[in-house]
Amino acid sequence: MAPEQNAEKPNKVPTHIAIIMDGNGRWAAARGLPRLAGHRAGTENLRPVIRACVEFGIQYLTIYAFSTENWGRPQEEVEGLMHIIEDVIDRELNELHKEGVRLRHIGRLEHLNPSLRDKVLHAVELTKSNTRLNLNIAFNYGGRDEIVCAICAMLRDGVKPEDVTEPLISQYLFTAGTPDPDLIVRTSGEMRISNFLIWQSAYSEYYVTNAYWPDFDKEELRKALLDYSQRERRFGRLGDCA
Repeated sequence: MAPEQNAEKPNKVPTHIAIIMDGNGRWAAARGLPRLAGHRAGTENLRPVIRACVEFGIQYLTIYAFSTENWGRPQEEVEGLMHIIEDVIDRELNELHKEGVRLRHIGRLEHLNPSLRDKVLHAVELTKSNTRLNLNIAFNYGGRDEIVCAICAMLRDGVKPEDVTEPLISQYLFTAGTPDPDLIVRTSGEMRISNFLIWQSAYSEYYVTNAYWPDFDKEELRKALLDYSQRERRFGRLGDCA
């Protein structure tokens, strides 16, 4: 039997997994390559990870592709990232659609160039009826900015203070309609949340791997799911062994 067939399978799989895709630059530097080569390798890694999520039965996958803070990187790198994202949409959209993946953008569209913005909107519209996997792409996204946008929208809608509840706030977030992530994975070994899903992750489990994002494969995902399956989620209550 192949090693994969012998591999232990998780007995509990999260409904929603979110990934902070970190380490592209360090992956490239370790190979003597420019940073953009690492970002391109990272985007090439999306397809096998998406396929692995489907195989494990995960229903929602959210990936942190570009943060509001990433605009502070060198202009050449930012422009290169924008071109890479456009290329990925052009190359992968039809295949993702055929495989039943529903794409959803979370974040702001205002600052994107018109060509990229139109491609994002087209991808969302084309795949809106797909149900095999819900793929949320956090692009030009920041957790604090998301909450600010939600508050502004509530004020515009005339929401009264006494009517504000946690479920109502969730309805105004970019992720409205998506369950909170059960598991958040961060690659490259960094121990921080980087302004990612800070409202939604209140009771998420975290898993950190030293693997750089371009090296994060099905086996690395399996390890994360196994670790998750062994945890007892209490949500502030006492556990069974308390």
